[in-house]
Amino acid sequence: MRSIDVEVSTHTLRLAEPFRISGYVFETWDVVQVTLRDGAFRGRGEGGGAYYLDDDVPHMLADIEAARDAISAGITREGLLDAMPAGGGRNAVDCALWELDAARAGVPVWQLAGLSAPKPVRTTFTLGADTPEIMARRALAYDQALSIKVKLTGDLDLDLARVRAIRAARPDVWLGVDGNQGYAIDVLPALVDGLKREGVSVLEQPIARGAERDLDGFSSAIPIAGDESLLTLKDIGPAIGRFDIINIKLDKCGGLTEGLLMAAEARRHGLGVMVGCMVGTSLAMAPAFLLGQLCDLVDLDGPTFLSDDPAPTVRYEDGTIWSGADVWGDAALVTP
Repeated sequence: MRSIDVEVSTHTLRLAEPFRISGYVFETWDVVQVTLRDGAFRGRGEGGGAYYLDDDVPHMLADIEAARDAISAGITREGLLDAMPAGGGRNAVDCALWELDAARAGVPVWQLAGLSAPKPVRTTFTLGADTPEIMARRALAYDQALSIKVKLTGDLDLDLARVRAIRAARPDVWLGVDGNQGYAIDVLPALVDGLKREGVSVLEQPIARGAERDLDGFSSAIPIAGDESLLTLKDIGPAIGRFDIINIKLDKCGGLTEGLLMAAEARRHGLGVMVGCMVGTSLAMAPAFLLGQLCDLVDLDGPTFLSDDPAPTVRYEDGTIWSGADVWGDAALVTP
């Protein structure tokens, strides 16, 4: 087997406006992009890491560099699971391997993965935390959105005021909220009661990572999704009885290979499945879009926060996301 050429680049993505969640305000987002070439065939992937794990560009680059020889020697996607730790670096390499293998086989990635031909899927559009009035105006500006996710900050009264204002502005939409680890268990009953009154359908990661035992015995009137608490396949077992929905992000679990395994395992245990994303370009959304074909909930609006998303791009239309063959994952994407 000939040596695989490994190209790695870093990019700073600028957000169109500052984005606020519990404990953080983001104005830029750094990503790593990987291109693998095998003669005429090419595969690409993008990783953005997870800020709360300190999985930043230097860590992603170090992970890729440590596995460079194995990647160049023709490592398989299955072998990559052992050769690299989960995270943004492995995500970029894994997705590049999927596209490269699809090109070699002359089939699109969805077919290589054993999926049905993809269709547009409904996605949430996220509102960063701000005043209730500003968030309500932004909810109205999301005129095509059928589903909206609201970022909370851990201030119970203010968070509930935010949700009330958004619900009043958009009585028609599906609403979910993301606590981003901002709540203690003793405040959770009041939060859930308030959210229930406003017709909120999902409460994502209200408690801190590491405090999952606090949810033992807690009965919620709203399904609770785990995000920061659920990184990889091994975290699904401990989630049973604590979370109702698993939020899979390729930057957390390290790529589409493990993401597909997580979706299957969650289904085996009767858990709901969600696919989410960090900020990223369309190149990062496209593999997650394929995983979204298997999910109950899809939250893939990452490129909508950017001041510039390089073409070709995914398409947002009538509350859905669609990733065409020109974005990522089609066997036709080869270079001379």
